[in-house]
Amino acid sequence: MSGIDEIIKRLCPNGVEFKTLGELGVFENIGVDKKIIDGQKKVMLLNFMDVMLNKHINKKTLSMEVTAPDSKIEKCNIKKYDVFITPTSETRDEIGFAAVADEDIPNSVYSYHIIRFRLYEKNNVIPYFISYLFDSIFLRTQIFKASKGLTRFGLSNKDFGKLTVPFPPFIIQQEIVNILDKFTELKAELESELKARQKQYDHYRDELLNFEGNEVEWKTLNEISVNLDSKRKPVKGSDRQAGKYPYYGASGIVDYVNDFIFDGDFLLISEDGANLITRNTPIAFSISGKSWVNNHAHVIKFDNYVTRRLVEIYLNSIDLNKYISTAAQPKLNQENLNKIPIPLPSFPEQERIINILDKFDSLVNDISMGLPAEIEARRKQYEYYREKLLNFKNVKYG
Repeated sequence: MSGIDEIIKRLCPNGVEFKTLGELGVFENIGVDKKIIDGQKKVMLLNFMDVMLNKHINKKTLSMEVTAPDSKIEKCNIKKYDVFITPTSETRDEIGFAAVADEDIPNSVYSYHIIRFRLYEKNNVIPYFISYLFDSIFLRTQIFKASKGLTRFGLSNKDFGKLTVPFPPFIIQQEIVNILDKFTELKAELESELKARQKQYDHYRDELLNFEGNEVEWKTLNEISVNLDSKRKPVKGSDRQAGKYPYYGASGIVDYVNDFIFDGDFLLISEDGANLITRNTPIAFSISGKSWVNNHAHVIKFDNYVTRRLVEIYLNSIDLNKYISTAAQPKLNQENLNKIPIPLPSFPEQERIINILDKFDSLVNDISMGLPAEIEARRKQYEYYREKLLNFKNVKYG
């Protein structure tokens, strides 16, 4: 940090310059659809989920084959150092994920669900620096404020071009990228070890939840719980008043507000959003106390903790793709949710299963202890230094 400060003082005595992204490159979202059409050339498609899941794009990243006319293949190609961004989603949190192409990828195109940002002068700005900026609070705040929509939010190419970013000299960008890369590499190593432990947990969970050959009832959610979706109420960010009550969306808390509409213990299940496919976070999660829930999560009430917890673990363990519609973005509506069969063993057996899995789960997922605690500490450390390194706003030297 001190070394970078010295370089900035020497090279930027009056402070770091700021530019709009539109001054640094061009945003394009011509894109290609997920279709196979006779007579067109087969190509590999870079899609929304590829960008959501990765910071680096290469040949191995692309797994979907589509077709496209020659004109689209030429206009929607993927070149080394192209930055790809998620421009729209049902939730603002999924807007502005960015990934960089590490190489030219021939015979490939990008989807019309993402946009391509191609830099004008690659020797003046580092694409990986731009990618890290999209993670920063400074840029994410701008994206949140600029996003438009009611049920689906997004930014146009023009909106993205208006976003402002710090534009330090190339040598400073490189130093920042080197430092942040080290943090992300260390975090990746720890996460790899945690995944090994998670596999162990998954094995025991699957064994305990495998009821094949056993006498067990199979019921649907509407038979064992009460759906409270009709009581949900979405509130635009500009209309929310800050307070102490959590405001939940599809993947967890998105804000805190001054009022509540639910009070008690509930199971929330994601209704829409990319996480239904990526499963980066649980799609079913329990909440307790006073809260507000928007229309991106189903609200389910159970008679007891044990059954609620069993359903939560079970839904997070199975493949739900056949119940999820993906016309535009992934969605699990109430009708399809109620089609999912749920195994319901005797209550004593439910208690036995939950006691075992809760103890195991705390070892794998409790961020207050062990490896999860170390990963959480590294994540906070990375976020701290990322914000310190990328916060050039109103900084003057000299």
